[in-house]
Amino acid sequence: MAQQHLEPTNPAADPVPVDALAAYLRAQATEFLRALRLHRETGTAPNGATAHNASPNGTSTTGTTDTTGATGTNDTTGAPTGRPPVDAARALRRAARRLSGTLHTFQPLLNADWAEDMRPELAWLSGTLALEHAYASRLERLLQALHRLSGSSAFPAQPTSPTVTAQAAHQPQRHHQQPGRAQQSPASAPDRGNLTVGAAKAGALLDRQLTLARTRAHSTALQALGSARFHAVADKVALLASEVPLEAAAATADLRPLAAAAEGRLTDAVAALPLITAGHPYNAEALVHGLSPDPSPHPQDAPWHQVRLLLRLHRYAREVLVGDDAAVDVRLLAAGQALDRHRDASEAAAAAAQAARTPRIAPATAYALGVLHADQRHEVEAARYAFQRAWQKETVGTPQ
Repeated sequence: MAQQHLEPTNPAADPVPVDALAAYLRAQATEFLRALRLHRETGTAPNGATAHNASPNGTSTTGTTDTTGATGTNDTTGAPTGRPPVDAARALRRAARRLSGTLHTFQPLLNADWAEDMRPELAWLSGTLALEHAYASRLERLLQALHRLSGSSAFPAQPTSPTVTAQAAHQPQRHHQQPGRAQQSPASAPDRGNLTVGAAKAGALLDRQLTLARTRAHSTALQALGSARFHAVADKVALLASEVPLEAAAATADLRPLAAAAEGRLTDAVAALPLITAGHPYNAEALVHGLSPDPSPHPQDAPWHQVRLLLRLHRYAREVLVGDDAAVDVRLLAAGQALDRHRDASEAAAAAAQAARTPRIAPATAYALGVLHADQRHEVEAARYAFQRAWQKETVGTPQ
């Protein structure tokens, strides 16, 4: 009941003072600094060197240019990285995202110049650190899909993610559990054979392209963590942990109207989505776009990506209002997970399409990549349907 009284659109809700915003920002800033300290204590560079322990300006708070765990994956090009750096990188991105999103929603209550300077820098940092993990996850997703579609295990080894090897080891057993599947549709046997022929080369091509992209993202993250720009951001976060620059008029302000505005933007964006189309198992309009030779991103995906960002801002605003003792909103959690799957499948489909445009690849390879692209676009449609089902459910909170 207490949580319902803190909902921003509840007319019976009590005002939420600005102290809640200040406490939330200080808490996230502390999490940011704790992740940096964990990087300094556990991080190692790809060449085996230890991370730097001092920033260019001599402060110890920001002197953490950890290199291997910064992007959320285990680097295999040099010294092995353990779980702590990965967890630290995830915590660092998490805190940076929440700080940036909260500054965006409640900016009218904060010092305007400070917020305008701080928010894009935090967004830059979290986006830069997320790239390597995104490429590694995309490659893992595509190779697993190729394996599932072709029934072949002849794919490049993936030492960057131990879970890939473990999951691949169990995949052949699933196919053996249903030996009659291939015999049930003899007409599909030639297609499966052609797919198997091209799948190995398609997997190798995707491995080369996405591993190269991941390596470049890793180098970019290293440069970012060692840059003066990063140290300036960390210095500002260190100050934020002790003092929040509020506007003078914020002392008597209520946080609920700004949180309600964030929820309203999300509601309007969801209303503009083709949820009726997403409720059907087959979206012919999306298929037409998916078969288009236009190399630009899929035109239907952008509104869904925008809803994902707005949903995240809404969740962060609710965290500010309700605090750490809030029950989890199952509806928002399920909707967010569906949109995350939508983003992952959309980007994986784009990567498959990009690989298929590689000059002078064999027809069997192009065929396998085309099947892979179609499979990921079906995953996109399934994620849209899951979001539609989650969003239309009543809000239910889990017990504390």
